[in-house]
Amino acid sequence: MRILVHDYVGHPFQPQLSRELASSGHEVLHVYCGSFSTPRGTMVKQPEDAAGFDVEAIDLGEEIPKNGFVRRFQMEIEYGRRLVEVIKRFQPEVVLSGNTPSMPQWRVVRHCNQHGIRHVFWVQDIYGIAAYRLLKRRIPVVGHIVGQYFMWLDRKSARNSDALVVITDDFIPVFQEWGIDREKIHVIENWAVLNELDVQPRENSWSEEFSLGSGPRFIYTGTLAMKHNPALLLALARMLDDRGEGELVVVSQGSGVEWLQGEAKAAGIKSLRCMGFQPFEVMAEVLGSADVLVAVLEPDAGVFSVPSKVLSYMCAGRAILAAMPGNNLAARLIVDQKAGTVVEPDNLDGFCQAAAKLISDPELCRSSGMAARAYAEQTFDIQRIASQFKKALSVPE
Repeated sequence: MRILVHDYVGHPFQPQLSRELASSGHEVLHVYCGSFSTPRGTMVKQPEDAAGFDVEAIDLGEEIPKNGFVRRFQMEIEYGRRLVEVIKRFQPEVVLSGNTPSMPQWRVVRHCNQHGIRHVFWVQDIYGIAAYRLLKRRIPVVGHIVGQYFMWLDRKSARNSDALVVITDDFIPVFQEWGIDREKIHVIENWAVLNELDVQPRENSWSEEFSLGSGPRFIYTGTLAMKHNPALLLALARMLDDRGEGELVVVSQGSGVEWLQGEAKAAGIKSLRCMGFQPFEVMAEVLGSADVLVAVLEPDAGVFSVPSKVLSYMCAGRAILAAMPGNNLAARLIVDQKAGTVVEPDNLDGFCQAAAKLISDPELCRSSGMAARAYAEQTFDIQRIASQFKKALSVPE
């Protein structure tokens, strides 16, 4: 079958699914947004890839702003138009689309409906709900109306899709309230690319290249916006300064990083080092350089956003320090698997205390990392995962 897999952000594990589907004999085009700044996976066809696999970026000629809402929405509309053009050209029998803002997502669903193409809505987070919470806070009155509009689009997309893939059971009540038949909803949790994120020694070529110190190392990777409360990372760096040992390495870009650098400079904090996104090819070494890997999630996220970085962290075999709502799937996963420590995202003191406890107890760090890796090895089987997706896509094995 001809399958188009669209992942707006271009994270690493989605192209792994596309490659696995192509290895089963299907013709698969993997499409992503080339104008969105985020860590990405291997987005170029490799010599070992199946003949039926290909990748295509939709490039709008400039980066889509994280803020600047009017320009962002204009670009998302144009993106939706171009994505539909790619679908017309490739002529798939089924489209799997995820991580997509509400306006382009609805445009894809509408096109598929009009042309008899099966559409499967891959729900990584409920974009309209997240946008509603953000916009009503940032833009009083107008933000409330725009946020409601995005939720209305999401409902239309869900109701007009042939099936939904959701990453947690927590999403099911929302879609049932929106009138979606439970039989249309498939629960397939996210994963990470286990075979490309093997356990690396702490001292490796990446840690040597950047001359990381011998003391305790905390590493944060992935998007860092103001909504993620970078004050948590600032407090952690200040704590390491006070202890006189260790460093926090932030591998990220965006408004949160800019704020963090400015505040650290003003306060004379020495234990913080910020650098931009690193190529996925060295990500195993980046994560392996840490003693503790750090994740933060905004309080408003609740159950509706599950950071995929936590799953990559688990592959690395390192303890995880997380500040996120306790009802979030990633938070529950860390606690249930004894893979690290979770505190609420507004608890700066608790966050620093948990960090101090981890670096004061090497055995706790070691056992947490081992538990994380064991979970990844037991769970992130791409053949099993692809088989689940084939059922949702209604494609043959």
